[in-house]
Amino acid sequence: MSNRRAGYRTLTTHRLFWPVVVLVVMLAANTVYRPGFLSVQMRDGHLYGSLIDILRLSAPLILVALGMTLVIATGGIDLSVGSLCAISGAIACLYISRQPDQNSLGGVLTALALGVGVALVLGAWNGVLVAVIGIQPIIATLILMVAGRGLAQLITEGQILTINSSPYKAIGVGHLLTLPLAIFIALAVALLVAAVTRRTALGMIIESVGGNAQASRLAGLRSGRITFLVYVISAACAAVAGFMITANVSSADGNAAGLWVELDAILAVVIGGTSLAGGRFSLGGTILGALLIQTLTTTVYAMNISPQTSLLFKAVVVIAVCLIQAPGFRARFARRRAPAAAPAPATEQPKEQVPA
Repeated sequence: MSNRRAGYRTLTTHRLFWPVVVLVVMLAANTVYRPGFLSVQMRDGHLYGSLIDILRLSAPLILVALGMTLVIATGGIDLSVGSLCAISGAIACLYISRQPDQNSLGGVLTALALGVGVALVLGAWNGVLVAVIGIQPIIATLILMVAGRGLAQLITEGQILTINSSPYKAIGVGHLLTLPLAIFIALAVALLVAAVTRRTALGMIIESVGGNAQASRLAGLRSGRITFLVYVISAACAAVAGFMITANVSSADGNAAGLWVELDAILAVVIGGTSLAGGRFSLGGTILGALLIQTLTTTVYAMNISPQTSLLFKAVVVIAVCLIQAPGFRARFARRRAPAAAPAPATEQPKEQVPA
């Protein structure tokens, strides 16, 4: 009995237990509301269904959240990823729109290279501000968050750039082996990041820098270079996510593309068990957090919740997940539920003997 109780306690205290429970509950609620929610159909050689849509739509968020995980693991934050999505998508769409043949694969690849290149330069700018100059990460990336959105609108001249490129559109809505191509792109990036951080010493070095940058520096680690590197990786992930976002609608909107994706990415990282204080991180937890947030968004729309209250509903669910996941909150709640111990009966003290 004690072993079973210990196993149950170990399971419930795992950092991913409650996010998985909430995800299962939301899927069950959707199934009750729409009995065909879990059904997957094959049409024209492609798989379709609500579950497939959740995986496809969560791909950009997974990419952004993976880069955000590494940044947060070093004790930083990157608020500019939404603007980087808009900039990379705007550059790619602008280049493709000026090509005589928008379906040219070479032109599309060049557009992607330009978008990633500019994103890497801007990510390096964030890295220099944080690692070299020493500006607080939230301030350094807030600068690009504001200026980058203006740069994206400058690239598009304040208009919505519409393109008609089948190769570029395939990034967002194309299919490979019956599944959306976006799922494979997100999976490939996740495996690449996992291989680099878990099969080499880079992941341990990132955790060391996030745990104590000064001690890591004294131990011989170049913490400034590691900090610079994670912002560049985050920018690259945001660039690929920007391609997906713009490819979904075959257009680039400098004002709306990637709007508030940085907040969803931070929530996904926190739900996945990575501390905002830096240190240990979990890539699998981040992916689970991104899936949970996208499932929540799909649930809000599926249940016809009004747009005015959808953000509030989303915030309440996320707060609930974070609270039940926090060890301190669970411990305090457990203490309140525990019955108060009965006071010990008072023992009568012997009377002091007064000498005659």
